[in-house]
Amino acid sequence: MEPAADSFLHRRIVYPFQEFGNVMSRGGTLVVVVALLALAWLNSPWGASYFQVWHTPLTVSFGGTTLAKPLLFWVNHALMALFFLVITLELKRLFRTGELAAFRTAAFPVAAALGGMAVSAGLYLYMNEGLSSERGWTVPMATDVTAALAVLAVFGQRLSLSLRLFLSAVTILQTILALLLTIVLYTSIANLLSLSVGTGIFGLLVVLRALRNRSMWLYLLLGLAMWGAFLVAGVNGAVAGVLLALVIPVHARVDEEDFITSADTVLGELHALKMVKFPGPGEELEEEYQATVHTLRANCNRALSPLRKLLHQLLPWAAYAVLPLFALANAAFAYNSFELQELGSPVALGIFLGLVLGKPLGVLLFAGLATLVRLTDKPTDVSWLQVAGAGMLAGIGFTMSLFMALEVWGESQPMTILKISLYGASALAAILGAILVAFSNRASR
Repeated sequence: MEPAADSFLHRRIVYPFQEFGNVMSRGGTLVVVVALLALAWLNSPWGASYFQVWHTPLTVSFGGTTLAKPLLFWVNHALMALFFLVITLELKRLFRTGELAAFRTAAFPVAAALGGMAVSAGLYLYMNEGLSSERGWTVPMATDVTAALAVLAVFGQRLSLSLRLFLSAVTILQTILALLLTIVLYTSIANLLSLSVGTGIFGLLVVLRALRNRSMWLYLLLGLAMWGAFLVAGVNGAVAGVLLALVIPVHARVDEEDFITSADTVLGELHALKMVKFPGPGEELEEEYQATVHTLRANCNRALSPLRKLLHQLLPWAAYAVLPLFALANAAFAYNSFELQELGSPVALGIFLGLVLGKPLGVLLFAGLATLVRLTDKPTDVSWLQVAGAGMLAGIGFTMSLFMALEVWGESQPMTILKISLYGASALAAILGAILVAFSNRASR
């Protein structure tokens, strides 16, 4: 074996959250770049092609059911299911077997997330009370987890793991709850029979989970059927992603004792063969070596839980393909399509204040109250100033708030002012959040 191959091997355990945080933060940077490209495309001499591409019809047929929709629909209502499946899997892992599995540990980010949602929605409702735009109160609730983690990634390893975990849990929880509220309140059912079929498939998935079935392909096949049924019913496929994640088994069928024993035995056998044969320079135990690797791989495949396996396989697709594609299809607006005075509209102000002011205030207030009543404890390696910084970063709505806005209004509400307010609030929240985190990091030295 060539010595250079050593550089590709992990020498320490790589934990799931490390992989999730690294991939999502890089994905957030990519999304920002793609959004800028979308803006340049729409406002270029070839801007007309932007709408032509995304409104190109695409027809999907299965049996007697046909769904003919523009490409934009398939991105927003179908592909985004993969992104919500991934972030829900990560949230489930954190709370079930991961770093936030203990109740008192999990209660801190949960309280903060609920506070950020409540105050941001309250500010929006205050600015839009009695208006038709009042229904958009779920828009500032959502948070772009990729963009928030991308800002934290600027600080490298100088920040504690607890702060990254806190921000991830808060942003994911806010986004998932905002999605469910938006779908329940503002979705018009187009086909009640398809909705019943999708709900029945979810019930079947719950039964499979209760029976401890661990066939990932069966879960995926039924999840795909549920996704299709919801799409035909007029429900965003992202809901199917969330529901499927809730039933994916967390634990493996092989326990750690068996895995450790088998790995030690197999590696010991290879070591014994090497000692017996003692190959000279240029000689290798290639056949024995490859057989050992194959055996270890088979054992690792059995030892991985369905949740961990699925999360590892789909995470890059969600971060590097689905979300950038969503940004490319939806982020652009024409520079000459609005008047400056429109930026003072109740909708624009409600979104701006909800994200920039409501999120950090709500996060701080509810997290503080939760610790005051002894429901939870603040992580010892996270300061309150860092909690405030994380709360400000939770105000980066960007793609997720835009996703909620499209679900609430669709084509009935002019999106240009919404996008400008959303992007401005997200940029300001990112800058202020980074300043707070940087200052708290310097103060802690």
